[in-house]
Amino acid sequence: MNIEDKFPKTLPKQHQNIQPGIESEMNPVPIYDLPEYHNNSKRLKGKVAVITGGDSGIGRAVALAFAREGAKICIMYLNEHGDANLTKELVEKSGSECLLISGDIGCEEFCKNSISQVIKTFGAINILINNAAEQHCVNKIEELTKEQLERTFKTNFFSAVYLTKSAVSNMKKGDCIINNTSVVAYKGHELLIDYSATKGALTTFTRSMAISLAKNGIRVNAVAPGPIWTPLIPSSFNEDEVAKFGANTNLGRVGQPVELAEAFVFLASQGASYITGEVIHVNGGEIINA
Repeated sequence: MNIEDKFPKTLPKQHQNIQPGIESEMNPVPIYDLPEYHNNSKRLKGKVAVITGGDSGIGRAVALAFAREGAKICIMYLNEHGDANLTKELVEKSGSECLLISGDIGCEEFCKNSISQVIKTFGAINILINNAAEQHCVNKIEELTKEQLERTFKTNFFSAVYLTKSAVSNMKKGDCIINNTSVVAYKGHELLIDYSATKGALTTFTRSMAISLAKNGIRVNAVAPGPIWTPLIPSSFNEDEVAKFGANTNLGRVGQPVELAEAFVFLASQGASYITGEVIHVNGGEIINA
């Protein structure tokens, strides 16, 4: 059965007043796992993966896919404890281990301490997924406050720098970093001015770190999602915008988190051993010439 058969093309009007949003309060709940997407070939057996924003959305789907492939999981998240505990339960049901770390990844000291906790718990870090993000709409540049600009960059971009700095000294040849950028890094977005800029910065950071870490045998790549049904959407846009979200893609629908997971698994696996500095676009058919 296809995704189209499991999920309505038209989304109900809804809005959440808290960022980055609560998955359990979404209607309908995003599809983060499907049996037909399971591979279970243990491509990541023995690996330790750190996933920011792993409590819900794309991060949850990636955590479950990685766990089925044999990886131990650390999920870093802000304060969505209900979502995080459910993801932990699902990861453990798959036969893997899951460490939860709650806090603000925009703080460098928190990032340092978190990586230390991962090493203390699992003894290694092999895969770093910089996935967590926040976004806030503004109708014009004059509405973009200094506080919002700094906050968005701290969460979306500075955190990736902080975590990469802390992680690389514990990583070895064959390990990898995958950054979650966005289609808006390439095309921009009228309402998400600062968010788009952070994703552009993250894309360039991916390319720079791929060059920098090549001598260490550490690969750095990115995934650029299009419109994906995650808690960030109803917590960012008004009800009318949510109802039509994703409808203008070539496939005519919003994407589901489970449809991103395999791209991350591939980039983390030996199947992508000759790929670094690249971006995989999962966006429903939008052609990005960049």
